[in-house]
Amino acid sequence: MSVLNFAPEILYLWMDYPFDTVGLCSDDIDRFDTVYKALRAKFNIQFTGHINFHLEDFEVFKQYQDVTVRDSYVIKHMGSDCYILFVEAHNHVMPIKSKMHDQCEYNVFALAYLKKDFGRIMIRPETLRDKLLELIHPIELDFDEDKAFSDTFYVLVADHQKAVSAIDRNFRNAVMDLRHEDFVIEIVNHALIVGIDTPALPEKSIYLAEFVTRLCSGC
Repeated sequence: MSVLNFAPEILYLWMDYPFDTVGLCSDDIDRFDTVYKALRAKFNIQFTGHINFHLEDFEVFKQYQDVTVRDSYVIKHMGSDCYILFVEAHNHVMPIKSKMHDQCEYNVFALAYLKKDFGRIMIRPETLRDKLLELIHPIELDFDEDKAFSDTFYVLVADHQKAVSAIDRNFRNAVMDLRHEDFVIEIVNHALIVGIDTPALPEKSIYLAEFVTRLCSGC
């Protein structure tokens, strides 16, 4: 019997992919494969093997019941390594008039280890709601010398002194160049993770990889 007679799901099991495909549907496999090929064409990426990136330390993942790094790749860049993570996240949701079920998300994150200690920081594009809340509760860190950055991004910090020292002009310029409407950056001391809150796409994954390689070079 010709393999062309098999269902597409069966054919995927026979193909060799540079990531774990167990449990993935054909659309998710194709999306991760396209992302991997785009990154491979632009960066010197290699498999990391098992590394515990301690994702449980980051607030962005605490909304999920379970988070797993399906595969990870190191970007070799001028002696400073950074990483691309294929992440699987589960949550329990209960639609109206329905039973609770498991919702699974697959996405791409980039991770870098920075020279400076930033404390705990969250950075994302600033919304109108953020601007209104700041009028009542001034909890955001602003930079008087960089109004463009402060008008564009919402920066929450746990240690004001560390944040002011670490978020220098080079770092702010790198964030400004990222410029995507739905990304989030979180830093826990020296570890930075960045992701985009939409399904993994090649061009967005390239943005993330370019961002962390720039940070590894200058921050």
